[in-house]
Amino acid sequence: MSPTTAAPALEKSNVTMSRIDARFAALRASGRKALIPFFTAGDPSLEATVPVMHALVDAGADIIELGVPFSDPMADGPTIQRSSERALERGAGMTFVLDAVRTFRETDTDTPVVLMGYLNPIDIRGADVFASQAAEVGVDGVLLVDLPPEEAGDFRAAFDAAGIALVLLASPTTTDARIDVLCRQAQGYLYYVSFAGVTGASDRLDTAQASSRLRAIRSASRAPVVAGFGIRDAVSAAAMAIDADGVVVGSALVAALDGAMDAEEAAARAKAFLSPLREALDAR
Repeated sequence: MSPTTAAPALEKSNVTMSRIDARFAALRASGRKALIPFFTAGDPSLEATVPVMHALVDAGADIIELGVPFSDPMADGPTIQRSSERALERGAGMTFVLDAVRTFRETDTDTPVVLMGYLNPIDIRGADVFASQAAEVGVDGVLLVDLPPEEAGDFRAAFDAAGIALVLLASPTTTDARIDVLCRQAQGYLYYVSFAGVTGASDRLDTAQASSRLRAIRSASRAPVVAGFGIRDAVSAAAMAIDADGVVVGSALVAALDGAMDAEEAAARAKAFLSPLREALDAR
């Protein structure tokens, strides 16, 4: 939503000013767009996870989306699927993910962290237990690809009570009626999937079509709207940011990290990949 556009009336929520809200407020005040990198916890190694998080912040990340490895990541393309498989083989389950956030918070109390993944690992723990654990280590939001708003009641209540934003997804095939619901319920930010398909299919990115849809959604959304899927470099990031409040880059970053020999190399690769995207967004 642009600074000059009046926000729709908010539905009641217990989620107060969070790190996510504060970060977007600061970005709006400075006329900048959010850069949100995604990578899978535990890949390219368990030891690299926290150093990569810090390296991404150093390179200009505003929010970090930390992928929770899952055995059946149906919305993800082969790059993230293989990343998730490798992480699981190393033992990167939910306990590892939460411990990584806890360690990250020892030296970074400002950068928002959003866990992105699927419902099953959270459902196994129970909504209330997971929300309490996630809030305790410093998680700010959760994005669950396979949790539709109609079935999110118990999870939304648990997350609200813990001060965690339930980040929702919209796509080019989402109906206008459903967009209206998503815009009213949005917390943290609304994630717009730039094309119908799986992550990583950059050849399917149509910035003109996505921009038109983004403008309409931003005019109605109570929360900032960011665009993801298909963003692979500085050029595509800058193009998608024109009509969005920020961009998410995932598969291209995951590919850049693949094969790093140690945590130091992984952190260096993360910083080298993200820095040009930050420069491109700030040069707009």
